[in-house]
Amino acid sequence: MRFKQIGEIFPAVEVYFDQVDESIYTQSGGMSWMSDGVEMNSNMRGGLSRSIGRLFTGELLFMVTYVAKKPNAMVAISSSVPGQILEVNLTGQGMIAQKDAFLFAEQSVELKTVFTKRFSAGLFGGEGFILQDLSGAGKVFFEIDGMKVEKNLAAGEVLKVDSGNVVAFDKSVSYEIETIKGVKNILFGGEGLFVTRLVGPGKVILQTQNFNDLARRIISLIPSKGH
Repeated sequence: MRFKQIGEIFPAVEVYFDQVDESIYTQSGGMSWMSDGVEMNSNMRGGLSRSIGRLFTGELLFMVTYVAKKPNAMVAISSSVPGQILEVNLTGQGMIAQKDAFLFAEQSVELKTVFTKRFSAGLFGGEGFILQDLSGAGKVFFEIDGMKVEKNLAAGEVLKVDSGNVVAFDKSVSYEIETIKGVKNILFGGEGLFVTRLVGPGKVILQTQNFNDLARRIISLIPSKGH
């Protein structure tokens, strides 16, 4: 199959199936348009237990598989927020992604939910304590809020990040939460109580925007009733 990225502010990926029975899977509601010759199948991918795990990540119970029923059929999957779409070719090691990052993947990529090693990391990390584990060999596409930034951490190298700006990282990268030091920093720094601490070796994918933060700022500007 072939992939063609289109658009800039709200990008999409057109997937062209070269052969019959080639397929991808995505979250429910991810498709924007498709040609004739594509079959859509809604299913609880991985069974009931994994589907329930996806509910904890804030995703839907069902996922959707798009299967080619004739050569050169096409389906388009779009981003839900302004930003970029990042194509990653998994080659065995796999990656850990935050809950909103997954857009779609080839069937050879396995997706399951995982808990962080430290419960405190999820309790205070701002993005929930359940992450998504991507393994296997094949193409996976991530949704990026704003612009993507890639960092390659050396062994023992530390990167501290606002949790909402983490997209994904290699499984070789350790993940935990660190408390911000100093009462003034906590009260007036605007970063909350905690930051994510990522320790190499491995690749880390970041995003320059956190749509959840943007949404909260917009909501705060909406006049309440009676004002």
